[in-house]
Parts: sequence; C-alpha cells; structure tokens
Amino acid sequence: MPLALIIFYSSLFCRFCFCNLPPASCEAVASTLHSAGSQLTELDLSSNALGDSGVKPICRALASPRCGLLTLILSNVSLGHLGVRQLRDALCSEHCRLQTLDLSNNELGDCGVELLCPALRNKDCKLRTLRLSGCGVTEAGCASLASALRSNPSHLRELDLSYNHPGDSVKLLSDVLQDKLNVQNGGKCRNKPGLQKYACPITLEPNTANKHLSLSKGNRIIKRVKKECLYPEHPHRFGYYNQALCREGLSGSRFYWEVEWSGRQAHIGVAYQEIVRKGAGDDSCLGQNDISWSLRFGGECCAWHRKESTVIPSSSAPASDSGRVGVYLDWPAGTLSFYNVSDGRTHLHTFCTTFTQPLYPGFRVMTGSVTLCSL
Repeated sequence: MPLALIIFYSSLFCRFCFCNLPPASCEAVASTLHSAGSQLTELDLSSNALGDSGVKPICRALASPRCGLLTLILSNVSLGHLGVRQLRDALCSEHCRLQTLDLSNNELGDCGVELLCPALRNKDCKLRTLRLSGCGVTEAGCASLASALRSNPSHLRELDLSYNHPGDSVKLLSDVLQDKLNVQNGGKCRNKPGLQKYACPITLEPNTANKHLSLSKGNRIIKRVKKECLYPEHPHRFGYYNQALCREGLSGSRFYWEVEWSGRQAHIGVAYQEIVRKGAGDDSCLGQNDISWSLRFGGECCAWHRKESTVIPSSSAPASDSGRVGVYLDWPAGTLSFYNVSDGRTHLHTFCTTFTQPLYPGFRVMTGSVTLCSL
C-alpha cells in the first residue's frame, strides 16, 4: 500500500489535492475507506484528473457501512454525468453518512444537476452542504434544485452556487433554502466552459516597464529591446530587471488569463504591489522573494518562490522557445495555477498559500516578447 494511504488508519482528514493522482489510484483509496480500521471523516481529492472511472470506487465505498466519511471534496476532478449518477446512487444508500459534498469546478451543467436531484429528494440522503460553484448551472438547473429541496426541506442547509448564472431562479431557491445560499459572482459569463468563465482583461502598466522593454498593441505586447526606451523616470519602474507589471490588482475572486511568449527565456507570474522596483537584489526579482510567484519558461521550466525552484517535467512544459500559458488565480482559496495551453490544457504547477494583498500579473522578458491574449 502506498505510504500516503497508510495515514488513513489514524487520521480524520486527508488531502490529496494537486497530487496528479491517476484514476486507478482511487481503488486503493476506496479500499481503505471501507476497511475496518479507517477513521477518516474528510477526504479532499480536488484538482486531480480522476474522471468518472476514478470516482466510481469512491462511490462504492460511500455506500459501505464501514465508511465513516462525512466530507468529500471532488472539486475540479473532470467529473461527468456518469460520475454524478454514481454519486447520486451512493447518496441514496442508507449506509452513506456524507454530510458535505463539494463538486465545484466540474462541467456538470443543468443536466448534471438534474441527475443529482433525486438524491436530494431521498429520505436517506444526509447531505447538509452542497457546493456547485463554477459548474455551469443556469436558471433551469436552479429550478430543478429548488423543486428537489421543496420535496425534502429538512436536510440541506447550505448551497453554494457562486460563479454560475442562476437568473430568476434565485428567488425559488431563497424561498426554500432558509439558511445559507451563495449566488455571488454570477452572470452570463459564467456559462463559458472551463477556466474561460473566470477570464479577466489585463493590460501592462507602462510606468512599471524597464527601459529595455518596449510596449505595443495597446499595452498588450512587451518586447525586449537592446536600446533603452525613452520612458520618463518613475518610482514604480523596474530599474535593473527586465520586468513589468499589469495595471490590474486582482483579489477577492477567481481570475484567468493567457499569455504567449517567445524567446530564450521568460518569467510569467504575479507579485504584490510592494515589490521593490530599483536595484539588483532578490527583493526586486519575480519569484526570488516572498511577495512574488513565477514560472520560468525557456530551457528548463521551473516554478519559483522565495528563491526556491521546482522543476516542471519536460513532458508537460511548453516548447523551449515559445508557448502559450494559462494562469488561474483563486485568490480566496490561496491557489495560483499554471497550465500549458499550447495544445489542449496541461497542468504545470500550483502554488498554495494565503494571499493577503492584491496580486499584479508580472513578466520578466530575457529575450523575445510576451503577449497578453484576448479571451
């Protein structure tokens, strides 16, 4: 048995998020869940590409009388409609004790929600909290939820539908759900697939650009040049490193943007506004201090923070001289994720921390250029 799974026998909580778990690993997890010695009450499998095949054994375990799991987090696990059906059947089991289920950031849509609703109507379902944040739920799906909750009003106490587009169905839910209903950050833009629903426009701030960086196309392209640009002196301008920040400070929500880079080397990241602008110290360089985070592209791809690096496997990284990168910031959750989106979407690295200030997208361009993409 893998060492990581041995802790199930003595722990109440286990977190496997961002662990690149393959679907097959869930068989071992499920086996431990319904073993006689398991004391686990909370399991976080978020941000692993488990798919329906990975969720299936977990659902079997939930229906076991030996499984004492109370909280299951399956956010961003590529859950499909088959997986929702399996979860629905498990929740309807008299042995299932689950009280909190997080399915956020899966492309469930209204059809997926409707598949789940029979469990909410079932008298054996013990769910108290259901999170469907960023699941592409619209007015029709919310109406289905309201109908299910009306038929069984004593169970569910908290429903998270943030980052969806519930429309006028909000009133139906408000009437039936007397406690917590979260519909914040909604709108039509949340109907877009995947991370596109969190797309945000960003532009470069000219007053931060080093004099060897030329800006063009409405401050959306930044290029390394040999001759200094005739920029005015400014306290926010980077003096030594070929860096620039964007105008937008991002906080309190979820954000996504994409960047194309070309050249020998480029750093793509974020920083607090207080990052030092003058001098050649680490406190001025993206990723070399405790107030900035970055990925270096070109040659060996590495994630940088506090002068510590994590090498990204070459099989996942973009080509050595160009590529397109997606950046996803969930500021409240404290996660900053990078994806290779040159061909499909491949997870590169995620920083997990607690953000305390707005984050400004930033770039260090050694050669070539960086372009902010339109989404």
